[in-house]
Amino acid sequence: MKWLVWCLTIYGLLIQSVYAIEHQQVKTVEGDQYDVIVISNLKQLRLFLKNSNNQQYYKSFNNIQKNLKQCERLSFAMNAGMFHRGFSPVGLYVEQAKVIKPLNENKGLGNFFLQPNGVLGWNKKQAFILTTQQYSRRDFNVEYATQSGPMLVIDGKINSLFLPASQSNKIRNGVGIRNNKLYFVISKNSVSFYRFAQFFERNLKVEQALYLDGSISSLYIQKNKRNDQLFEMGPIVGSVEQTDCQIK
Repeated sequence: MKWLVWCLTIYGLLIQSVYAIEHQQVKTVEGDQYDVIVISNLKQLRLFLKNSNNQQYYKSFNNIQKNLKQCERLSFAMNAGMFHRGFSPVGLYVEQAKVIKPLNENKGLGNFFLQPNGVLGWNKKQAFILTTQQYSRRDFNVEYATQSGPMLVIDGKINSLFLPASQSNKIRNGVGIRNNKLYFVISKNSVSFYRFAQFFERNLKVEQALYLDGSISSLYIQKNKRNDQLFEMGPIVGSVEQTDCQIK
């Protein structure tokens, strides 16, 4: 088993070195499998909701790529928060420093409202994951932010709401942070909240981690030719590479 985990980790590192993207495929001792994408260049990271031409929701990775500049390429993308039936965000959504949807501090049913929920945000230099309560008390100069829930890891510890023996298993995706690097994770097999949070806490050793969604969880990695297209999405996070862009 340890040999298999080692091989998968080396495979991920080879992908990173050959294609210059930080992508690893990891299998845990419990047999769960995850794709991990590490983002350290925050200047390339964006949120996507609607296109700028006719203000239609993107809903898919393909539609984002179609609307990028000719010199831009989507290298990584993932669904980035829960949304209503009409694809509008359930919680806070900030794009290019503009608040599209305000912070949601209401109580309700569903994963989004499990406490504490939280906010992922960043600008060109700094990223953060905070509980909704923490975010509401501080003044941040953010270019992008998305709210979701529940928090998976809080100050290095698994959310106490999660039960180790839970049998509620789904494909899940989320994001953690350590040393100003963002770790986007999606499971290959169905996992419980506890096992998902445990991966962030034990394997990635993140300081904070936030659940993004389950069941509809989707991933795009250009170099691997992975482009999940089973579900339509609301908010989407993506890293955009610029190639041969010229400033006139």
